[in-house]
Amino acid sequence: MASIIKRKSKYSVVYYYFDANGEKRQRWETYDSNKEALKRKAEVEYQIIEGTFIPPTEQTIKGFLIDFVSLYGEKKWGVSAYDTNVRLIDNYINPLIGDEPIQNINTRFVDKFYKELESTKAVETKYHKPKTEYVTAKTIEKIHKLLSCAFRQAVRWELLPKNPFELAMVPKTTYKKRDIWTAEMIRMALNACRDSKLYIAMNLAFACSLRVGEILGLTWDNVHISDAEIAEDNAHVVVEKELERVSKNAIETLSKKDIIFTFPTILSNTSTRLVLKTPKTESSIRRVWLPRTVAFILREWKKSQEELKSFLGDEYADYNLVVALQNGRPCENRVLQKEFDNLKKEAGLPHVVFHSLRHSSTTYKLKLNHGDLKATQGDTGHAQLNMITEVYSHILDEDRKVNAQKFEAAFYSNPDLREVRPPQEENKLDLQTLVAQLQSNPELAAALAQVLNGQKV
Repeated sequence: MASIIKRKSKYSVVYYYFDANGEKRQRWETYDSNKEALKRKAEVEYQIIEGTFIPPTEQTIKGFLIDFVSLYGEKKWGVSAYDTNVRLIDNYINPLIGDEPIQNINTRFVDKFYKELESTKAVETKYHKPKTEYVTAKTIEKIHKLLSCAFRQAVRWELLPKNPFELAMVPKTTYKKRDIWTAEMIRMALNACRDSKLYIAMNLAFACSLRVGEILGLTWDNVHISDAEIAEDNAHVVVEKELERVSKNAIETLSKKDIIFTFPTILSNTSTRLVLKTPKTESSIRRVWLPRTVAFILREWKKSQEELKSFLGDEYADYNLVVALQNGRPCENRVLQKEFDNLKKEAGLPHVVFHSLRHSSTTYKLKLNHGDLKATQGDTGHAQLNMITEVYSHILDEDRKVNAQKFEAAFYSNPDLREVRPPQEENKLDLQTLVAQLQSNPELAAALAQVLNGQKV
């Protein structure tokens, strides 16, 4: 099975195994003490007997992740997740630990890796400028999820006996309360808005709780605003695609998985493409009903868009987009955010990002429907209810305060119980304790004697 050979002050565990090609090989593992060597010898022999022994491999993390992305990622990920995970591997995993053999990875190694990441500078790319100097806890959390998934596959593929990432200490991510506009601020912004496409986008974000990608990917065939639908309060939009910029590599590698339409590029040498893609979760595909005013706003906007198409003729690239540039081409998030920033300055409104309008919408709806989570979830498209309760717990707390007020009015005020006090326990005189106190305090004993004799103290 296995033997221990001492060489000077070191102890080596020596055993034979069969590699992936079925060839018999010898393995030497060196330890500082005989105790460590005996422990490893017993472990190897037990695994061989139980049939759980995993042959040694020199495969590095970098090599393993190539297999993982190819065999797992290409099957399970959409284009957005593919781009995100490949960036994490290229920017933070391979540069720091890519050359380490996977069988050398243990939980202690993982903890040291995460600590090193906290002092690693965030990578800036052509299409992404980091908001912080160093890697954030949120990014480390994403790396942890990716590597945990990868090493689960390593265990499944019998490359490792257990997943070293399962018990790792991940830096805690603290979520700050989101800055949002109130309904009155949004009214001010809409009144001050002079950019038509931004005006439409803001109404869709606030009234319908749509994400920016969903707004920019919305097409007229998914907007239902006929006379009959408006009259019956049945005007609605169907959310089933979103606009996003993804890498050309992801599109080609995944064979256009999740891609509904790829927009022609203006510049031929770009490595990314604008696409209409399916949402990342099934819950994001939904119908959202429109307030009547928003339905009429959309009708007027469609009418003006048709007039613009007629005026520009062939120069208008008609992709049937609700929110588009003046030439019909898709409007990217950065263009919308720039117009939004200009509006904030002109109107003198507090700084928020465009996505905050969706949070304002969710907050407003929870107040209107008194915390009806399921109805709100139907509009927002959140995959899980707890995603709403975690972010908007302060709104639910307000409703719980109202519950306490209703409880007071319904129960405690009829009959009026406000003057009722809890029952008091009878004060029983402990004679022994009193005697002990008088003996230990002569002044108290003298004062008590005067009181009993009718004298003033």
